[in-house]
Amino acid sequence: MSEEEELSGYKGEALVAIRKAEAEIGDLIRITRNSQIYEGILIPRSEYGDEKHVVMKLKSGYNIGIRITPSTKIEKIGKGAKPTFAAAPPLERNPELPKISIISTGGTIASRVDYRTGAVRPALTANDLYSVVPELANIAQMDTQILFSLFSENITAKHWAEMAKAVSKKISEGVEGVVIAHGTDTMGYTAAALSFALQSLPVPVILVGSQRSADRPSSDAATNLIGAVTAAAKAPFAETAVAMHETPSDTSIVLHRGTKVRKCHTSRRDTFKSVNATPLARIQNQKIIMLTDEYRKRDPSRKLVLKPKFNKKVALLKFHPDMNPSMIDWCVEKEYKGIIIEGTGLGHVGSYSFEALRNAVQQNVVVGMTSQCIWGRINMNVYDQGRDLLALGVIPLEDMLPETATVKLMWIFGQTQDVEEAKKMLKINIAGEFLSRTLPEKQAMAER
Repeated sequence: MSEEEELSGYKGEALVAIRKAEAEIGDLIRITRNSQIYEGILIPRSEYGDEKHVVMKLKSGYNIGIRITPSTKIEKIGKGAKPTFAAAPPLERNPELPKISIISTGGTIASRVDYRTGAVRPALTANDLYSVVPELANIAQMDTQILFSLFSENITAKHWAEMAKAVSKKISEGVEGVVIAHGTDTMGYTAAALSFALQSLPVPVILVGSQRSADRPSSDAATNLIGAVTAAAKAPFAETAVAMHETPSDTSIVLHRGTKVRKCHTSRRDTFKSVNATPLARIQNQKIIMLTDEYRKRDPSRKLVLKPKFNKKVALLKFHPDMNPSMIDWCVEKEYKGIIIEGTGLGHVGSYSFEALRNAVQQNVVVGMTSQCIWGRINMNVYDQGRDLLALGVIPLEDMLPETATVKLMWIFGQTQDVEEAKKMLKINIAGEFLSRTLPEKQAMAER
């Protein structure tokens, strides 16, 4: 290996300073700068970074970058091992425990830092997830599979179909629950998709992700995974759910119904919330506490009904002041089958969009109305604007999340091409995607 490869990512002044100290990647170094002393392990850095910083990992586990100046002194104080990612040996399985399948699709929970670019990239195998969280050996027997290695923003309807088929196969093989490792950004969409594609589930299907990668001291990956596997192995319900932190601390994991969950914060560990609904359950100290009586019970004898087809010709349009109605016209021209509108308040759009919506409905495009508001439900009978939209043929979608409504319509047109049938299906509660009424106490609980 060349010296340049040994000092991966460093160049310019930083590279000169490291060479002068005769240090290599993985060595323990001391950097003295402006009377401040830092000690840690020299680690690779992004090849896209500047030439003036050296990066080290402190004892605390955090990485810091130190700017090199003429007075900066670097000393090598210990020989270290090069950073490697070796999987731990598999743990012994207890044949008395439930059999659970982990399907990895990628995302932060299945990622590590790529020191070549400084980015986080999918790298861990599903078996790595098992081996680095030894607590799992006391919860279930693990069967692992890599289905994809994708960031969730790259997951599309065709991937939903493949996930549904993979889950169906595992259930037919007799597993007692399935966990899907998934990136958090679009996990709500996938949870909704699987809720529709996997009907009459006999066992739980639990999606899990993490907000912070496993190399960070504040990572939520292990705690979330333990909660997800616990739910898959022991939960009394048989539904598609999302398992993530309930609060910023590590005290509990909450399980959200797949059609009623939304990612609400970019980085908080408790980013996922059940919207207009009570979460299914809480997991605390590996014990499951059900939070609602309204769930489909686990029944291994029940036969799964697999309906994995989706039609991508459905659009989600968010109304805003001065929205150009030609966006609606474009969907019609491109032969989209359906449009979900995120309207304002109780379900409104500007009257200047009415003609485009009228044309869409007349061209047999199914148009559904949801709200941009997070909490509450639409009611298009309150104001003239809403009643006019109803008269145009826009379908009110109760308290359904816009994301869920979009996925549902994609799924509906995967099952039928009949427009009238599609409209009927859109208004049927198939997987708990809407409630007939929103109770104040349920809304308050969801907000907490």
